[in-house]
Amino acid sequence: MKQKYLMNLEKTDPEFSELFSRFADEEVVNEPGKNLDDRTRYMAILAALLGCQGRDLFREILPQALDAGVTPVEVKEIVYQATAYLGIGRSYPILNITNEVLKTQGVSLPLPGQATTTPENRVQKGEDKQVELFGESYRGAASRGPEESRHINRWLAGNCFGDYYTRKGLDNRQREMITFCFIAAQGGCEPQLAGHTAGNLSVGNDKQFLINVISQCMPYIGYPRTLNALRVVNEVYKEAENHDQK
Repeated sequence: MKQKYLMNLEKTDPEFSELFSRFADEEVVNEPGKNLDDRTRYMAILAALLGCQGRDLFREILPQALDAGVTPVEVKEIVYQATAYLGIGRSYPILNITNEVLKTQGVSLPLPGQATTTPENRVQKGEDKQVELFGESYRGAASRGPEESRHINRWLAGNCFGDYYTRKGLDNRQREMITFCFIAAQGGCEPQLAGHTAGNLSVGNDKQFLINVISQCMPYIGYPRTLNALRVVNEVYKEAENHDQK
């Protein structure tokens, strides 16, 4: 079914409206073996639109995501977590858009709190989450590194993981998937994309799942970033296979 934002272009750009709809709404969605359930697909697309700063399209697609079963809490958690990977400069406008759309949908704000940490335990809880996702090598990571930049490691544990990843509303698999989408869609962060590809594999988001996520996000992020993400997934998966065979 043609998306509303494409229907708005039928008078001015009928050929483009038709060809993009045929590709994104039919060919991509129905590609055998490369699709996702609607709820997961929309979560990935929302995260990718945050990453590539598709603000207008985020506004258009968010109501469809809600209709597909993505909850208001899940949407807010996607936007909140994006701040750690994209910065407030890119998440703030979309947070405002999210609030506007939720209000038009009759959702009462603020939503119930989802935090599980306190200012006192956030660094330790965040480091525990890093270990859970990436392995024992992260034990003590918050206090390692050169003295002049050690605070960044502490921030990474306490803020990125302690403030966001420990929240309720999304599970580990969903959080790693959306992080993968944030990074892939913004481009230029392939080392971090490799790290979170490994994180996805560790929580059960296997290679085929990540390829499906990339495939469904492709119309929204373009071919260069899609191909870069695919290359990273193949490299990380090959390295993991070689490690398992040793």
